[in-house]
Amino acid sequence: MYVCHFIFRHMRYFIHLAYNGAPYFGWQIQPAHISVQEVLEKCLSLMLHQERIPITGCGRTDTGVHASSYYAHFDVDMEFTEEKCQQLTDQLNNFLPKDIVIYKIFAVKPEAHARFDAQIRTYQYFIATRKNPFNYTQRHFSFRQLDVEKMNEASALLLKNEDFTSFSKVHTQVNNFICHVTEAHWTQQGDDLVFTITANRFLRNMVRAIVGTLLDVGLHKISIDDFQNIINQKDRCEAGTSAPAGALFLTDVRYNWNEIILQYDEK
Repeated sequence: MYVCHFIFRHMRYFIHLAYNGAPYFGWQIQPAHISVQEVLEKCLSLMLHQERIPITGCGRTDTGVHASSYYAHFDVDMEFTEEKCQQLTDQLNNFLPKDIVIYKIFAVKPEAHARFDAQIRTYQYFIATRKNPFNYTQRHFSFRQLDVEKMNEASALLLKNEDFTSFSKVHTQVNNFICHVTEAHWTQQGDDLVFTITANRFLRNMVRAIVGTLLDVGLHKISIDDFQNIINQKDRCEAGTSAPAGALFLTDVRYNWNEIILQYDEK
């Protein structure tokens, strides 16, 4: 006998996913370019036999940027069991292109918001210190020796400043350029030099602009004092060239899960 897996009721669900951003013009839907959001919305709507199910992401990623951990939410007039959530996850993974994977779909409280409830986000930028033919599409290769000690000294200044206008795209639609950076450092991981930065929010192009400017520090093109002066100027033209997008990953988004996840005994 057929057993129905859901009943009709307005519900909100989170999607935990990852994607290779190389083929896409970022997360957000674009008028004339393919995006991760567009592909995911089309697949989810098809799976659930809906005309269109809008999906809200935890933030924008620029063209070509990857996400190894990303959250989004959607609303639907169906109440899924845990089994149905797993079935929907499997169905989407079978239908989605190879560069997008769904880790999990789970019920959250009606007011939970993938973007506004995110407390911190972490990005990592990968620089290959040795040429590798197998990972070059997701690494920025540096053929010159970098002064990592100086780069870390400059990175520490990011924790002491709040206004990052100098590292933001101009004409962006934000109310302010204030970000609270809680972590910023370079570490050597095998043949990779990895920049890790954590903040409550990020501006458009911010991480790539910071990395590009820190590379200028590492190449002794600018000093530590110059780096601080660039921040003080609040002028994107003063900062360095943005580092290529293909080596940047959104690696972590954190929430207060106790306030977000909907337990099944709460329904």
